[in-house]
Order: sequence, then C-alpha cells, then structure tokens
Amino acid sequence: MNRRTRSMLTVLLMWPLTLQAAPELNIGGLYDYIDAGKSTLLKRVRNGGDTTAFVKVSVAELVYDDKDVAREVSLEALPLERRGLVVSPARLIVPARGLQSVRLLYRGERERERYFRVRFIPVLPEVDDGFAVDQTQADAYRDSLKAGVNLLAGYGSLLFVRPAQTRYQTRAVGDNGKLTVMNEGNSTVALDHFRVCQAASEQCGPATKHHLLPGRTRQFEGEPGQMFEFELQEGEQRKQMAVQG
Repeated sequence: MNRRTRSMLTVLLMWPLTLQAAPELNIGGLYDYIDAGKSTLLKRVRNGGDTTAFVKVSVAELVYDDKDVAREVSLEALPLERRGLVVSPARLIVPARGLQSVRLLYRGERERERYFRVRFIPVLPEVDDGFAVDQTQADAYRDSLKAGVNLLAGYGSLLFVRPAQTRYQTRAVGDNGKLTVMNEGNSTVALDHFRVCQAASEQCGPATKHHLLPGRTRQFEGEPGQMFEFELQEGEQRKQMAVQG
C-alpha cells in the first residue's frame, strides 16, 4: 500500500461516527448473468452508510441434484488456477456514501449452465486478513462501531453462467385454472412481473419473479378463467405473455 492510500485509509477509519453508524451495502441486482460469448461481469458495490465498509467477497458453486435441491461447493480452498469463477478484488474497502467495483471472471467449461452464489460480507478488519490495516487502525474501526458485528449485514447474489451454445425453448400451457411452464432449452429463463389476474390486467395479485432452470417444469395454481401474465425473459429477449388458466 502506498503512502497516499494509507493516508486516505487512516482518514476513513478515524472519521467521527455516531453510536448507530454502520455500513449499509447495496449490491444492485440479486440475479446476474454471464451470457454466451462473454466471460466477465462488473458488479458495483455501494455503501449508503456513514462508515467505511470492509467487505470480503466469497464464492460457492451451486450444484443441483435430480430433485432440484442445491448444495454449495465452496471455491475458497481451491488453488486459483482451479477456480471456475474468480473474483477480483476479493477484499473491498468501500468508503461511506461511496462505491467500489468488483469483476467476476468465468474461465471454466461452457458445455452446460453453471450457477454460483456470490456473497458480500462486511467484516471487522484484522491485521493480515488482506485489508492492509495495522492493529491501531483495526482497533479504531472496531471501537467506532460500538455495537460491533451486530450492525454488519451481508448480501448474496446468484450468478448464472450460460452455456457457450445457448438454446431457448419455453412452452407455457394453461388448463383448468393452472399454468404449466416447461423449459426445454439448455439455459435458465425468467418469468418476471408474474401475476395472476381475474381478467386481462384486471384485479391482479402482487407481481413476483421466478427462474426456471433448463429441463425443468413448473406448475402455478389458480382458478379456471384466471389470467397468468408475465414477461418471459430468454437471455436478452423479452416477450409479454398472457395465458388463461
């Protein structure tokens, strides 16, 4: 760390704080996608709080079984060259009311779709944990928070890495008050602004968002005659859908 950077860090750490001062992270969207033909994604991390945020970024791959139950496989213990997804930097110092960017680089195989959980976790910095702070700075930051780690809230996002040869084929069928959506392609599709209406765009329930993995089928319950309205997202393609149940 050069002299200018260390000086700035000292100012950030020593800034007067109120009793309830704490970092407030905003990582933007909770779902991110690396499309075919691309290998990187830039994600911005904002801190809306009154205190500098020291953020560790961790990555785990989600592996789904035949029952769509996912287990997390941490990449932290793997050598760098064996990690399919690399995060740079893995340690962020985000100033109060400021932002920093992190780059996600995928360099694994692209024969099938892959899924990763990326977590942004505010921490109390320690000496030799990658933030390049000394003991005095670490103690000053810890004391400034008063309530300590209880005020630090982390966030996670889900990253979809699409296969190299992406193919979309989605079918939506309404019958007897139900909607059945089948993803017969090889990449995840999204049903955004999904809502159930008594008639076309009338007396609608709250809007939600659903992801449907490749090869999966999902059924939505309703009543005969109701309308299922949503935006079908297949990669960058958007299609407004209205299907009667």
